[in-house]
Amino acid sequence: MTAAVDQRPTPPAEPPRRRSPWVSQLLRRLHWLAGILVGPFILVAALSGAAYAVAPSVERVLYADALTAPAEGTALPLAEQVAIAQDVVGDDAALSAVRPAPQSGDTTRVLFAADGLQESESRAIFLDPVSGDVRGDMTVYGTSGALPFRTAIDHFHRGLGLGDVGRLYSELAASWLGIVVLAGVALWIVRWRTVRRRQELVRPEMRAKGVRRLLSWHASIGIWVAVGAVFLSATGITWSQHAGQHVTDLRAALGWTTPSLTTDLGGAAATADPHAAHGGHGAGPAASGVDVARFDDVLAVARGVNVDVGAVEIRPPSAEGQAWVVQEIQRWYPTEVDGVAVDGATLEVVSRVDFADYGLVAKLARWGIDIHMGQMFGLANQIAMAAVALGIAALVVLGYRMWWTRSPYRGRPGAAPADGALAAAPWWGLLAVGAIGVAVGLLLPLVGWTLVAFVVVDGIVVAARTRAAA
Repeated sequence: MTAAVDQRPTPPAEPPRRRSPWVSQLLRRLHWLAGILVGPFILVAALSGAAYAVAPSVERVLYADALTAPAEGTALPLAEQVAIAQDVVGDDAALSAVRPAPQSGDTTRVLFAADGLQESESRAIFLDPVSGDVRGDMTVYGTSGALPFRTAIDHFHRGLGLGDVGRLYSELAASWLGIVVLAGVALWIVRWRTVRRRQELVRPEMRAKGVRRLLSWHASIGIWVAVGAVFLSATGITWSQHAGQHVTDLRAALGWTTPSLTTDLGGAAATADPHAAHGGHGAGPAASGVDVARFDDVLAVARGVNVDVGAVEIRPPSAEGQAWVVQEIQRWYPTEVDGVAVDGATLEVVSRVDFADYGLVAKLARWGIDIHMGQMFGLANQIAMAAVALGIAALVVLGYRMWWTRSPYRGRPGAAPADGALAAAPWWGLLAVGAIGVAVGLLLPLVGWTLVAFVVVDGIVVAARTRAAA
């Protein structure tokens, strides 16, 4: 007797469960949370940065009297110009450097180290090089020679005018800006692949309403300023206290440092700071008994070696056994930062550094700094940097507007991207996120510390929402 055959239809196999898109979910959560918490710092840095970018052009108008020399004719020897400036300051300050007039119609700057000045600041006497008339007497800052207007913006941009403590704000903004922007670009790519109306992602949709219109503006502005924002973030990090030191250490370990002149007549090399234009160390006071007549002689020697532009700074030795330094300070294109060290007693060249001999990384660092400061390409550079900075500020404002419009505190759904992305991630995803988090935290300490704070805050928010829904 044969067994009965079960002729009931076999139920169809369940389709494989589709894994949730945890990466985009995690990026959306990170982009939202970091934007909400770090947004104010980025907004302040962006607005002050936009003001700083156009400040050089504003200074040319504000301080026209000090920067221009009306007299025509043959310039006085530098020794005479220095003597005139020394008579003005008397014993209140010590000579530190001279910047001859770069071209006809410009003034000479004689720099002094004086008590009461902040780091990288000097007292500058502006002289008509032909007549010797004093055209101005004010504080200048850094290698860029920033005047009081730009200096005030710079101090606020770098540290809210609070010194080293305030600089934590700018480091936080610079460190997180690049991460938030890159996460936003990744989300933009995901949205580009899934939406039908792609034009809303590259230009604002004027006919849209509510959150959709805000999102269209946010996405389209974001993708246009993304490259510039990441550039400002990367170059800004190099000036920061903690992450900047890590970058310096990494460059030193890899042999990517900027070449330095040997100023010690015994053979020791002087340190070179590529950030000197934006808050680097100013020239120290000259050693007592320096012969000011040597300014003309030393400059003549340098002109015969590698100094061939008008924008130069001549620094006398700050101690016995040190050489004079003539350094090109032309930060606009083409970059001219060649330098030469000269023995003041014998007028022999003891060291020279040419920008052409810089390594690629050192050149990129120089160019990146000068573009960041709006100096490389003049007014066009300033307008571009200001536009990017204002675009970043607009992204922050639009982001907050979207958050407020969909805020849970107003009882509206969708205030924040869904949580739980890591819970849905595969094991390799968890390892990858952990490794990236540790690497970023080591290079950018403030990101690491605040990331821990973000996780704690996010956990509290999720727990509170879960409890309220129970």
